[in-house]
Amino acid sequence: MVRDKPVGLMPVATAINRVLALAIGRQRPETVALQDADGRVALDDIFAASDVPPWDNSAMDGYAVRAVDAVADASLAVSQRIPAGCSPGPLHPGSAARIFTGAPLPAGADSVVMQENTELIEPFQADREGQVRILQTASKGENVRRCGADIARHALLVSRGQRLWPADLGLLASAGVASVTVGRLPTVALVTSGSELREPGQDLQAGQIYNSNRYVLQAMLARLGIKAQSVIHLPDSEEQTRKILQQLSQDHDVVISTGGVSVGEEDYMRAVMQKLGQLDIWKLALKPGKPFTLGQINHTLFFGLPGNPVSAFVTFILLVRPALLAMMGAEQAELPLHRVVAAFEASRSGERQEYVRARLSGCDAQRAVEPLDDQSSGVFSSVSRADGLAIIPPHTAVARGDTLSFIAFSDIF
Repeated sequence: MVRDKPVGLMPVATAINRVLALAIGRQRPETVALQDADGRVALDDIFAASDVPPWDNSAMDGYAVRAVDAVADASLAVSQRIPAGCSPGPLHPGSAARIFTGAPLPAGADSVVMQENTELIEPFQADREGQVRILQTASKGENVRRCGADIARHALLVSRGQRLWPADLGLLASAGVASVTVGRLPTVALVTSGSELREPGQDLQAGQIYNSNRYVLQAMLARLGIKAQSVIHLPDSEEQTRKILQQLSQDHDVVISTGGVSVGEEDYMRAVMQKLGQLDIWKLALKPGKPFTLGQINHTLFFGLPGNPVSAFVTFILLVRPALLAMMGAEQAELPLHRVVAAFEASRSGERQEYVRARLSGCDAQRAVEPLDDQSSGVFSSVSRADGLAIIPPHTAVARGDTLSFIAFSDIF
């Protein structure tokens, strides 16, 4: 079944909400080792089972002391040597313990005098005490990392729906977490279509162009940690299109296609989807990227992107990427919008919201944005030179100094 949407353009926000409504609830959990969790989405809140550090420890190489004993010019007996990983004995009044960074503080000690503020008189030996002179009076708690100062027991480490990055893995490792329940990565098939397309490295004949969409979308998927399990190029053949889509729908969660869903005589995707499943044809209030299709074959989601490279790139960012993240379990699937200042003038009288390839300048507090020259949906070179997409709402006149929303490519890549 194919359902053409009513006459009129669908707002981008509406399209995003409808895509997410189909994607949310498709999460499937799996448990992975911590070293494999980078970029994955936690499906449970994770709490600390114990304090970190689990005991008071030294922040410096020096001498563990009782502050009341460690006054300037005092000489203290060195009763023990405490390297990291050692379990120390108690510290008796009037003595000091040689201690190293990260080593546990002995019972009875309440401060650490850094090595630079001491003078060694006699080094500690296994069979006899040493002697050290204190050059600067110590204060209680000085150079001591308290138990639980980094992470308190029962503290929330990671929230459900949070996408994990290296710092999160370090935090979890610090708390002794060895594995994480995450959303399973969706299995994705990538389909490009068109008899005019050739792969890079092949010779071009008259009327042929190189298939760039495949490589852009494969890389975009990889940024999400997803490797396309099937990458297929279809010629303009209805029979081959039907056969391949039917096969892909049996063992993939998502099929992403570029081109082939227009009303052209050689665009067979529409006819095949009508026979195999359901396809919604949307006309989006979006530039570039007006045509977009969303469908299902059995339980497999189908995303049909425009064939123009820039349009495919923009619709993937705005619609497909959030859907995939939602399927992975992410609570925040959409990209953040930054506020920037227009360093240009423009007037938009149409109904489509425009996503302008642009470069940034200035400091963080006052970032200025300026569009690149050629904004044609077929000119991909401007994407590679851009810092992101400046958003110009429909029916809007932009003056220099106006505030605009901006999608930063640095948030994606």
